[in-house]
Amino acid sequence: MSAFSPIFPRPMGGPFTVWEGVFSAAEVDRITAIGDGLARDRAELVLAQDPMGKKRVTDISWLQRNAQTHWLYARLEQIAQQLNRQYYKYQIYGELREPLQYTVYESSQGGHYDWHVDHGALGPDARKLSISVQLSEPSDYQGCDLELNFGDGIMAAPRTRGTVVAFASYVLHRVTPVTAGVRKSLVAWVSGPEFQ
Repeated sequence: MSAFSPIFPRPMGGPFTVWEGVFSAAEVDRITAIGDGLARDRAELVLAQDPMGKKRVTDISWLQRNAQTHWLYARLEQIAQQLNRQYYKYQIYGELREPLQYTVYESSQGGHYDWHVDHGALGPDARKLSISVQLSEPSDYQGCDLELNFGDGIMAAPRTRGTVVAFASYVLHRVTPVTAGVRKSLVAWVSGPEFQ
C-alpha cells in the first residue's frame, strides 16, 4: 500500500482525522459486495436501553476475519497504526480485536443513530479509536451525516466515497436521520489497554 497523507479538517486539529482516497472505487465495491452478501440484523445497543428503537435504527452485519476479508483487516490495521503514530499516540494493539461492522441506514426505516460514544462491551480492553469508512456515494442518499461534537461545536464528516474518518472513541457522535436513499458504511474499533 502506498503512503497516505491524513489531514485534520481544521488547522488546530482535534480528535477527528479525515483520510481521503484510502479505498479505491473497486475496493469499496468489494467491501460492499461482502457486506451485502451477509444476513443483516437490527442493531442493538449494548450499554443503553432503547426498547422503542428511538436512539438507533440501523441494520448491521459483522465481517469476521477470514480469507475473504484478510486484506481489509490488514489495511485497516495499517491505517490505525499510522494515524495513531501521527496524531493520537495511544497504547493500542496491532490487530483489530473486534469484527468489522457493516452498517446500513435505510430511509424507509428512518435510519439514524442518536448521540453516543463507542463504549463497546465491558472488559479489560478499551476502545480507543473509532474508524468509519464511507461506502456510499453522496448522491445515493440525503441526510444521514456522521456528526461529531467536540464541546465547542458540531462538525460533519465528509461524505466522499472511500474516505476514512477516525476519531477518539470517547468523542460524542451521531448519524442524523436518512431522509432519502440508503447510506452504507464500515466501522472498525481499535482497542488497547485501559487508559491509565
